[in-house]
Amino acid sequence: MYHLRPPTRVTKIEPAGTMTYDAAEQPALRHHHLRTKSIPTQGDPITGRIPLLTNADVTLHRCRPAKPQAELFRNATADEVVFVHRGRGVLRTMFGVLRVQPFDYVVIPKCTTYEFEFDADTAPDLLVIESAGNVEVPPRYLNPDGQLMLGAPYYERDLHGPSELLTVDREGEVPILIKDGSRLTRYTLSAHPFDAVGWDGLVYPFTFNADDFEPITGTIHQPPPVQQTFEAPGFVICTFAPRMLDTHPEAIKVPYAHSNVEADEVLYYVRGKFGSRRGVDESSFTLHPRGIPHGPHPGTIVASRAMTHTDELAVMLDTFRPLSLTKQAPGAGRRDVSV
Repeated sequence: MYHLRPPTRVTKIEPAGTMTYDAAEQPALRHHHLRTKSIPTQGDPITGRIPLLTNADVTLHRCRPAKPQAELFRNATADEVVFVHRGRGVLRTMFGVLRVQPFDYVVIPKCTTYEFEFDADTAPDLLVIESAGNVEVPPRYLNPDGQLMLGAPYYERDLHGPSELLTVDREGEVPILIKDGSRLTRYTLSAHPFDAVGWDGLVYPFTFNADDFEPITGTIHQPPPVQQTFEAPGFVICTFAPRMLDTHPEAIKVPYAHSNVEADEVLYYVRGKFGSRRGVDESSFTLHPRGIPHGPHPGTIVASRAMTHTDELAVMLDTFRPLSLTKQAPGAGRRDVSV
């Protein structure tokens, strides 16, 4: 980063509280269905986050901000993937301006100072994935020189970095809320940190839109790795995009019953009709933990026989450590046990 002023000119450092993720008691191993479409709007894109599921590698939050972001923010210890379910606007960072739109994955590397500003006529609705490790493109999509290979479900042209440099040449105190783990600290700088006149490097925020994911289909059901979009230590992120369904005349066109042996499976339902499940709305989460089978609801296999395509859009995480529901999750004491 090439700054107009040293970024180390700090006038004040003060504690700003904590952001804790308290695990709810789970006396039994079971499936869970969390409905979050109607969670109340609260806070801003940072303070309005509600943690729902967590382990040592990843925490999933929902956020429906009630007001614009109040101050600059930096996550010092985690990459963030902000999935924009609804809302349109910009992400401002020290790297410049990044346009965001519905169904964007906004990938923000750790230690990036940023500010979301959503258009006044849109109500932002966000899924926030906080990763302790680096969020990366799956290595099997890359050739030895680091280029995305033919056959990958997306290409370099689908990844969008900052579109313009943002150089704020202004003296005056500017607070930044910094999160490291559960601790929050407010640093006050003597000048605006977005004073870069240039930068170079390979780590910067970018967007990838879920509607640009090119699904891979076959004559029979394809396994979930073909849906993989990103990965990080301890988990993967997949995109279930609109696609043609299996073409074999005897194919089972919804995922048949299966057990997760080495991963917990979380689906966040974004758009469309989900053929394998009943009672699932937009913004629902389903959690299928390891050790017990799950599969299509009764009647959905027969109903799928005549289907030729699905319009569903969903975000899936497979985590290699067990996930815990948080006490902050809506209805933490009551869970839908449908599988």
